[in-house]
Amino acid sequence: MSNVVSNPHEPDAIRTILRQVIDPEVGINIVDMGLIYRIESSPQQLLIEMTMTSPACPMGELIEDEARAALAAALPQHTVELRLVWEPPWEPSMMSESAREHFGW
Repeated sequence: MSNVVSNPHEPDAIRTILRQVIDPEVGINIVDMGLIYRIESSPQQLLIEMTMTSPACPMGELIEDEARAALAAALPQHTVELRLVWEPPWEPSMMSESAREHFGW
């Protein structure tokens, strides 16, 4: 079975790819953690804006590398631009309901 996405223009398809990327400190994927802020896709380009839980996140570089690798594997025909942004600052309310439940919030 191929990991290549048939319709990469749907943000939900991109989120599905990014759910493979787990924040190793908390064991939850970066989508449910609320780290993905923006997804834009055109026929050959993809722009992702994401953040970390804090600017000092010790796993930030690893998470970025894994996100790039997952996107490149699933969307080999796309040029991927992954931007790290800090506005708005991440906060726990950005997590999915299931992620908040995982922490008992």
